[in-house]
Amino acid sequence: MSDDDHRKSQSITEKSVEAGDQVYGSRKSSNPTYHFDVHDLDKVQRRLKQRHVQMIAIAGTIGTGLFLGSGGALHKAGPLGALIAYALVGTVAYSSLCAVGEMTTHAPVSGTFPHYAARWVDPAFGFAVGWNYFYTNAISVPVEVTAAVLLLTFWDENTKHIPIYTIVVCVVVCSINIFGVRYFGESEFFFSLIKISLIIGLILAGLVVDLGGGPNRDRIGFRYWKHPGAFNRAGLVSNIHTDRFLAFLTAIVNAAFSFQGMELVAVAASETENPRRNIAKAVKRVFYRIFIFYVLGILIIGMLVSYDDPALLQDTGTAAQSPFVIAFNVAGVKVLPHIINAAVFTSAFSAGNSFLFCSSRILYGLALRGQAPRFFTYCTKNGLPLLAVLACSCFSLLSFMSVSSGSSTVFNWFVNLSTTGGFFGWFSINVTYIFFRRGMLAQGFDLKKNVYNNRFQPFVSYWGIFWTTIFILINGYTVFFDFNASDFFTSYVNILIFGLLYFGYKIFKRTSFWRVDEMDFVTGIPTVEETEEPEAPPKNIWERIASIVF
Repeated sequence: MSDDDHRKSQSITEKSVEAGDQVYGSRKSSNPTYHFDVHDLDKVQRRLKQRHVQMIAIAGTIGTGLFLGSGGALHKAGPLGALIAYALVGTVAYSSLCAVGEMTTHAPVSGTFPHYAARWVDPAFGFAVGWNYFYTNAISVPVEVTAAVLLLTFWDENTKHIPIYTIVVCVVVCSINIFGVRYFGESEFFFSLIKISLIIGLILAGLVVDLGGGPNRDRIGFRYWKHPGAFNRAGLVSNIHTDRFLAFLTAIVNAAFSFQGMELVAVAASETENPRRNIAKAVKRVFYRIFIFYVLGILIIGMLVSYDDPALLQDTGTAAQSPFVIAFNVAGVKVLPHIINAAVFTSAFSAGNSFLFCSSRILYGLALRGQAPRFFTYCTKNGLPLLAVLACSCFSLLSFMSVSSGSSTVFNWFVNLSTTGGFFGWFSINVTYIFFRRGMLAQGFDLKKNVYNNRFQPFVSYWGIFWTTIFILINGYTVFFDFNASDFFTSYVNILIFGLLYFGYKIFKRTSFWRVDEMDFVTGIPTVEETEEPEAPPKNIWERIASIVF
């Protein structure tokens, strides 16, 4: 583009913005190769209601990471180390959700942040982000299915029944997604209620036990913060302070697994009623949810259980390894383990359900824009991307690998890949937001007029970029103290995969980064009038309470 053409484009943009019009200048965006306008192909329907979206945002992907995996963080880093790790990762997850929330309320379309990355950063970056996030969620499905099956062994220890339980869980998870988004929404609403009730109940019961209200009347307080101490050691170096810091780094990875998938609410935007209003409301409330469910939960755990408790070392995959169960058993509360195991089972099932939904919509979004086989765009008359759902459902069968001892090593690779892939997802969301913000400001858009706008941006996203980069680098740091090729591979292969996806597509398609005057903020994006209906005021006290909660 010549200087004269560039000045002319800027002049047209400025005049149109002054007139109140939304415009885009784009030599590339007018090229159909980039598939920005997919109205004729996008057949999903907005069937998720406000209560569905809010409950998905609250607890959609809370799984075994919080209820069971938190014990591992406590054992590795100690109560204060685990608390700081969860709080830190919580801020990073929050930064990613703020970034994707702002972009989604501007463009609530199928494909979500992988499409935003292709649209506002570089098509090659969007391709890498999309496929990375697709396989991250797809391989998380068998991970959660396996976790759900292991939880059933709490009541049935007969290993011959595990394959039967596995196929039943797989069939039910896949069936819910095949029935359609309305069934997915209702199931997640129900499961989220159970998870929220469980975590609030555990926090309150834990506080009662800690203050001496248990059957044994033992007042614990912060006893375990004094002895054996607030921080544990990693056992990697002789210097005590350095070793404690290394233990803290280990706990970060445990904490990150608990937060994975919080951005699911943005993935569901294209199938949500009043998406801009509902997603904005969900993002605004998520900070308090992170604090109550995660930070307060790990604080109570650190008060109840000593980090050197031998029970924390067990890896049963059932409620027996939950730090809450360990604490309640010591306090003499015997009935709670069964209740906790049942509730955690629904959490694992729900998380698998959510990851299947997420992976299928990412695949569908990639197909819409020519970055995946076009047949995945097929939708039923009810708006279900059936072929994408069926393809992602096949990944659930990988859960049978955990049944075979010979395949269990490969299955553990999937677990590690899902965690590192999640870091790349958060990283890409924040990077994309920086480009999005720069382009919006350059083209004269007022970001404050967006339905959701975070006043601390872009610093929130810079925070997310910095820490996700650190997380990616430290994910497998322990391998350098006792080198193992398998562990090194699973910890860092995602860097290679992402690089191959990005540079391979970039070289093959000869893409380049979008200039700010080329970024397209209009094509294929529905207006506020097209997506939002007037909000009806509550008619009675119950509707008023529901509007506050949901």
